[in-house]
Amino acid sequence: MNQPLQHITVLLNEAVDALLGNDPSAVNGTYVDGTFGRGGHSRLILSKLSPQGRLIAFDKDPLAIAEAGRIEDARFSIRHEGFRNLCELPDASADGILMDLGVSSPQIDQADRGFSFRFDGPLDMRMDTTRGQSVAQWLAEAEVQQITDVIRDYGEERMAFPIAKAIVAHREANGPLQTTTDLSNLVGKIVKTRDGQNPATRTFQALRIFINAELVELEEALAASLRVLKPGGRLAVISFHSLEDRIVKQFIAEHSKEVYDRRTPFAQPKPMRLKALERIKPSKAEVDANPRSRSAVMRVAERTEVPA
Repeated sequence: MNQPLQHITVLLNEAVDALLGNDPSAVNGTYVDGTFGRGGHSRLILSKLSPQGRLIAFDKDPLAIAEAGRIEDARFSIRHEGFRNLCELPDASADGILMDLGVSSPQIDQADRGFSFRFDGPLDMRMDTTRGQSVAQWLAEAEVQQITDVIRDYGEERMAFPIAKAIVAHREANGPLQTTTDLSNLVGKIVKTRDGQNPATRTFQALRIFINAELVELEEALAASLRVLKPGGRLAVISFHSLEDRIVKQFIAEHSKEVYDRRTPFAQPKPMRLKALERIKPSKAEVDANPRSRSAVMRVAERTEVPA
C-alpha cells in the first residue's frame, strides 16, 4: 500500500526572496518555475506578484500537471514538459528563473513510481510516465559496460562493475529485474552499508538520473537561461547532490568572468554574463523539520548584459 503523499518545499521563502530580489517593481515581472512539483514555490511566487505579474511553470510529471490544474489564476500557466524547453521562451522575456532539481517527496513515496528502495514497486523511475523507457526496460537490454558506466558516473558508486555483472547474471538466469525490491536486494548482496545509508542508494540515484537525462537537461536549461533572462533577471537553482551542484557552480563561475580573446590581446573583453550572488543552505530548523532538505544547496546569480 502506498504511504500518504506529503511534500515540504525546500528553501521555500529563501528561493522566492532570491528570485524577486529587492526591487519593488519585481512584483510586476514574468517568472519561470522550471520544476512545478507540487506547487510550493509557484504558489508563493503568485502570492507576491501584482496583477501584472506572470508565472510560467514546467513539469514532466503528469501528477504535477494535475496539481497545477487546481490553480485558478490568469497569471499562471503550466507546460507538460521538462525545463530544457526553456529554450522555447522568447529572448529576454523572464525576470527570474527557478529550478528545484531532483525528485519530489510524493514521487519518492509513491511505490508505483519506482523511485525508492523503501517501497516495493515496479522498477520505473521515469519523471514522465507517459513517454520514454523505464529502468526495468533499459536493464533488460543494457550490456555490462553500459550499466557500469551509468552507476559509476551518475552514482559515484565504487562497486559499479560488480553490480552491473550481477544485474546481467540475474537477467540471464532468472529473467530481467522487475521491481525495486529485486534491485535493492541484489545490490545489498554486493555493497555494504555506508554510514547508515542504504547500500542501494547510489545505484538508484544513478539509474534515475540516467533514465531521465537529468544532467543533460540541466545543462541545456542553464544555457537557455542566459538568453531567456532579462538584464538584471535572477537565476536560482536548488541542487540535492554533488553532480548537479557541480554543474551549476561551474556554469555560474564560467559566465561570471570577462572573456578575453587571446588572438586579439588589445581588444575589449567580452563582458561577463552573470554575477554570482549567493549560496544558501537550509537552516538547522528546516533540516530538523524536513531531513530530506539536509543536502540541498541553492546558488543564485543575476544576468548582467543584454542577450546577443
